[in-house]
Amino acid sequence: MPPSKRKSASPVRNSEGAKDKKSQLEAFTSGAAHGLTTNQGLQIPDNHNSLKAGVRGPTLMEDFILREKITHFDHERIPERVVHARGSGAHGYFKVYKPMVQYTSAAFLQNPEIETPVFVRFSTVAGSRGSADTVRDARGFAVKFYTHEGNYDLVGNNIPVFFIQDAIKFPDLIHAVKPEPRHEIPQAASAHDTFWDFASLMPESTHMLMWIMSDRALPRSLRMMEGFGVHAFRFINAHGNSYFVKFHWKPKLGVHGLAWDEAQKIAGKDPDFHRRDLWEVIENGNFPEWELGVQIVDAGQEGALGFDILDPTKLIPEAQVPVQIIGKMVLNRNPDNFFAETEQIAFHPGHLVPGIDFSNDPLLQGRLFSYTDTQLSRLGSANFHEIPINQGVCPVHNFQRDGQHRQTINKERVAYEPNSLGNGSEFRVDGAAQGFQSYPDQIEAPKIRYRSPSFDDHFSQATLFWNSQSTAEKDHIVAAFRFELSKVDVPEIRQRMVDNLAHVDLKLATRVAAPLGIKPPDPKAAKGRLGFRDYRITNKVDEDPALSMLARPSGGIKTRKVAILVADGVEAGPLRRIQQDLIDAGALCRLVAPHLGTVNTASGRQLAVDHTFANMPSVMFDAVLIPGGGDCAAALCRLGDAVHFVLEAYKHCKTICAVCDGVQLLGTLGFNQGENPDLVSLPTAGVIIADARKVLDGQVSQNFMAAMALHRHWDRLNLDAIPA
Repeated sequence: MPPSKRKSASPVRNSEGAKDKKSQLEAFTSGAAHGLTTNQGLQIPDNHNSLKAGVRGPTLMEDFILREKITHFDHERIPERVVHARGSGAHGYFKVYKPMVQYTSAAFLQNPEIETPVFVRFSTVAGSRGSADTVRDARGFAVKFYTHEGNYDLVGNNIPVFFIQDAIKFPDLIHAVKPEPRHEIPQAASAHDTFWDFASLMPESTHMLMWIMSDRALPRSLRMMEGFGVHAFRFINAHGNSYFVKFHWKPKLGVHGLAWDEAQKIAGKDPDFHRRDLWEVIENGNFPEWELGVQIVDAGQEGALGFDILDPTKLIPEAQVPVQIIGKMVLNRNPDNFFAETEQIAFHPGHLVPGIDFSNDPLLQGRLFSYTDTQLSRLGSANFHEIPINQGVCPVHNFQRDGQHRQTINKERVAYEPNSLGNGSEFRVDGAAQGFQSYPDQIEAPKIRYRSPSFDDHFSQATLFWNSQSTAEKDHIVAAFRFELSKVDVPEIRQRMVDNLAHVDLKLATRVAAPLGIKPPDPKAAKGRLGFRDYRITNKVDEDPALSMLARPSGGIKTRKVAILVADGVEAGPLRRIQQDLIDAGALCRLVAPHLGTVNTASGRQLAVDHTFANMPSVMFDAVLIPGGGDCAAALCRLGDAVHFVLEAYKHCKTICAVCDGVQLLGTLGFNQGENPDLVSLPTAGVIIADARKVLDGQVSQNFMAAMALHRHWDRLNLDAIPA
């Protein structure tokens, strides 16, 4: 009963009144009676835009709606991170190649002789600490530089754009991609109704979705993925000149991904696959390396890009503004204690040094508040900077005192400033030139909760990404969309999503829609939906090779894992020659056999076995060598696990080399030596069949390694027919 119809203002105590009150409460909490409100019941007129000084200005601290929403989000779980909970890290150093004095006064970017200590944390985004490494997800790529001017944190991802344009939508995004609250399913997966419901209603997410559905979201290892700062930051030089800058980490081993079927199997066989890989290569002295690159745009010239540089759903095509390589990072030491270092490290995009500053990117602006708030919740105190892994290498001096978990014992008499009872030298600092200076960006605009019209293009760069992919990469993107949307129970959500994809590429959308039991994509249908923007820029470039993983140099075969399949009767000569060539090139060779211990060679010698087919399946390796020997081949052909090992490696497009009798193990694939066993042949992409005599002159090794360096042979035909 509405309040206006009640006969008395006194509390209603009868059962009918109680029932009526309950129905009103249910209507209120379900959103049927009111629009969105704050936790205090204040109705929210706009839940998509934070309060800014002008449509392209900085986010205002007075936006209590933004702060309440993000504060609540940041404190939802303890002690693990709400996002990026599943992580691994390592120590290392950074060296700049040449002084960057023209662009920035940051000291660690000036002297090529100085090694700046770093700690890097890699992570998945959606899953909990106990989830698997190889799920389809964006990866965090956060670097803490311990510089002599203070700690500088470059907190980014392995994808250069993001799902949303304004930080006020971040809680909604994460709530959508996390397990559904009614049953906490699925874990570390986006293939469910709530995520795609959100994504289909937020066209601004389309560009990021293209990246997430690509092989970028399935890295072969953490050492073989790029890193990006995502946002536009500022470089400021000693003269006060400002430049917009985008940061890139380029792996020296190349950018490589897993097959989707392979990634799912690895998650079951070894959920610590990426964490273990990083730990082992560092322990073995094969230190991962990345080069730091920057894209620099003169402040005032960013309008010529053709899109808004403050929009975090946009990237700067490398074909338009080339990446300048300015330095190198090497990870050379594992943590001594995972919790004390990897788990307790606290990153923050607001940890800056002189010469580097923010832009007004509204997603970045929200992160500046959120990260401190998150550390307070997760690490329990404002003193998280005193945890050893977070301590800098420079002196710290201020009058902040006390608080939970305080480590420093201050002996001074005063805890305030200005003072005359302490040192007193801090008293006059206004106008001083030393130290951090915020860029004096001129702001004269009304307070407004509104999205800049320059952010309205949601599809053109998604199209650019699609156009830049190889045929195989496009096939993988289509397959990923099909898999994800096939897990969505509500047909209307599937339909909305393919209607959105029609604005990226109609053929893409049509291919995705074909097996989903819905209507063909309709580009007109999306235009009437809330949040859809019909504005579309013309890309300055139609394609950009930098957006394709397959267009990049391979990075060689260093640290690639090769499975050598053996059994009693193996021919040792060819095995030893190819194995040594692989080791000399930096590959890691492991003997896989039906049992542990040793196997006997054809000449009666013994070889130590590293793994069995049961405990180390093909998905753990990059390539397969079958060295030959009649008895060995016969034994392996009788072993179902060995046959499956080879078929699965073939299905996942890995390089396979079979010598002499070893080709028998490829019988299911239809390969044989034919009439000319002396010929080193390539009957299909990445499958090498060779005679033992050709092994001794090194030709087989060279062909094998050249094929391995291509990483995968995605253009193999009839993979769906392979029984693995």
